[in-house]
Amino acid sequence: MNLLQVKTLMVRIMRLNKILTFLFLVSCYKIVPAETSGFPDGYYDTVALVLLLVIVLIFAGFIFYGTGEGKHKPAVKRKSIFQLSFVNKYITGSTPIEKEGEILLQDDYDGIKELDNRVPPWFNYLFYGSILFAAYYMLDYHVLKTSSLQEAEYAEEMAVASQLKEELAKSGTFITEETVTLAEDPALIEKGRQIFNANCVACHAADGGGLIGPNLTDNYWIHGGGIKDIFKIIKYGVPAKGMISWQTILDPAQMQNVSSFIISLKGTKSANPKAPEGIPYNEDAASEPVAEK
Repeated sequence: MNLLQVKTLMVRIMRLNKILTFLFLVSCYKIVPAETSGFPDGYYDTVALVLLLVIVLIFAGFIFYGTGEGKHKPAVKRKSIFQLSFVNKYITGSTPIEKEGEILLQDDYDGIKELDNRVPPWFNYLFYGSILFAAYYMLDYHVLKTSSLQEAEYAEEMAVASQLKEELAKSGTFITEETVTLAEDPALIEKGRQIFNANCVACHAADGGGLIGPNLTDNYWIHGGGIKDIFKIIKYGVPAKGMISWQTILDPAQMQNVSSFIISLKGTKSANPKAPEGIPYNEDAASEPVAEK
């Protein structure tokens, strides 16, 4: 295969790659929904298949053109079905191989010559487009001030984030075993009672006297009787004794409400109280902060 054949083959492969790249980008645009972000399912599989197809086509080209052994056949001008005259003229601006002699410079460096190629049109489009964008940006952001600058956008986003943080704090999202406080609002304690009746009576009885689980009405506690202790037990559970973790079932606010209801059971009379378990809890030694109503 002579030099002209190699150059012709590479040009055809590059033109074919342009079409494959264009088709691939169009297919990706159709695959990815506008309202989603990130890569779609099967994205990397599609990329791998396209790359594999390009490699196969390159090898097929070499096989089609042969190795160049034997007599060289006269070049026959063929009309390529992949000829994109519009792309070549207005996008790449490439000079056809048969016309390269017209732009060949006279300089010769050990047999290596240089072509006087013009600047590709796509590069000029980007350059002129950047100038137009700069003018639009200056008018929009600094003259007419119809759009916010980065500092103003940052302040707006911080205000939205602060408002969202307050809403999350009110919903109890940030409540943990370290920050939980005792709820004294009767409405919140009533919500805790409803949660207790729906989930806890099977082990602790409806009045908290205890069945499988310990008695919640006396002053004896196995893992501590403060709001933080009870919240922690509800959140993480005691798997060794059959109590499950409720953090995947109840949200932090619900766990706070049911913990506060359990504390309200202390000192009440149970119809059939279970024998005390654990050690007495000293409330004076562990004072609890009270949540705001």
